[in-house]
Amino acid sequence: MNRFWSDVVKGLTPYVPGEQPKLANLVKLNTNENPYGPSPRALDAIREATGESLKLYPDPDAGQLKTAIARYHSVDARNIFVGNGSDEVLAHVFLGLLKQARPVLFPDISYSFYPVYCGLYQIAFDTIPLAGDFSINIDDYARPNGGIIFPNPNAPTGRLLPLAAIERLLQANPDSVLVIDEAYVDFGGESAIPLTTRYPNLLVVQTLSKSRSLAGLRVGFAVGHSQLIEALERIKNSFNSYPLDRLAIAGAAAAFEDRGHFEQTCRAVIASREKLAAALKALGFEVLPSAANFVFVRHPHHDAQELALQLRQRSIIVRHFKVPRIEQFLRITIGTGEQCAALVGALTEVLAA
Repeated sequence: MNRFWSDVVKGLTPYVPGEQPKLANLVKLNTNENPYGPSPRALDAIREATGESLKLYPDPDAGQLKTAIARYHSVDARNIFVGNGSDEVLAHVFLGLLKQARPVLFPDISYSFYPVYCGLYQIAFDTIPLAGDFSINIDDYARPNGGIIFPNPNAPTGRLLPLAAIERLLQANPDSVLVIDEAYVDFGGESAIPLTTRYPNLLVVQTLSKSRSLAGLRVGFAVGHSQLIEALERIKNSFNSYPLDRLAIAGAAAAFEDRGHFEQTCRAVIASREKLAAALKALGFEVLPSAANFVFVRHPHHDAQELALQLRQRSIIVRHFKVPRIEQFLRITIGTGEQCAALVGALTEVLAA
C-alpha cells in the first residue's frame, strides 16, 4: 500500500529505539533507564491525579510543571517549554529553530534521532567528525551554519564538554541557535541552563526519563530566551495543544520537588558507574570517560557484536551500534549493583572461554 505514501515518507529512515525484549530474568542494560524507581512523592502525586478530573483536558500550558522547573533551576517560567518527552521537544526545535537556509551541524557520532528529524522536516545538515578520542572539538564548528546541536554528555560516547567550551561556542555563533541536549547531565556534568540568561541563542533541553526515573511518563522540557520558547509554543499549538496529560504534569512537578530522592539515586548511579568502569578495565576493556548513566567500551581482542550475542545468551542485554567508527563498541547502561555484578561475571566467563 506504499503507493499512497508521500515523498517525505518514502525518503525517511526512521529512528530505531532500543530493544524492549520480553525475556525472563532479564538484566536489561541497553536503553539507559534508571535502575532505581521514581520519587515516592511523584508516585503519590500521580495517584492523587487519578480521578474524576481525568474527564477534563489538562492545562495546555502545564503551568504547575513549569513553576516547579522554574523554581528548581532559578529561571522564569516564561523561559520554559514542556513536551511529551525530550524527543518531542527536540522535534519542535528542529522544525521551529533549526530549519534554516544554512545546514545544521551536529557530531557524526551522536544521538541518531538528529538525522531522522532532518529527514522528516527536510533540513540540510552537516556532520562534524568527533576527534580521535571521541571528544567534541568546538573549533571544528567554526563554519557558517543554521544552528548547532549535540548532547552533553554526548551519546553514545558519554564524553562531557565543559561549560567554558560551550560558552566559547556561543560567543563564536551569535547569529545561530546552539541547542544543548542534556539528557544525561545529572550524572556528572554541569548544566548550561544558567548560561541561558546571558545568551539569547542558547536552548537547553532536558528529560525526566533518566535521572528522575520517569521514562514511562514521557516528560521533557527546554529552557531558553523567551523568543526561542515562543517559537516552540507556536509549533506545539499548531500540532498538539495538550502534549502532557494530567498525570504527567502532576508526577513530573512532584519529582522536581523531591531533591533528596533525585540526589540519592544520582549518587548511586555514579558510584556504580565508577565501580563498573574499574571492573571492565581490569578485564582488558577500553572504557571512555563517562559523565552519563552508561559506559562506552570496547575490547581489543574480542568482537563487540559477538560479545553482545554471548551476553544475550546469558539474558543480559547491552546496546551494539552497527555504525562506522564505533562498531566495536558496546554501550552499557549502569544498572543496580547486582546487575553490574552479573554483567562482570558473565563477561569474565565469556572472555575466559
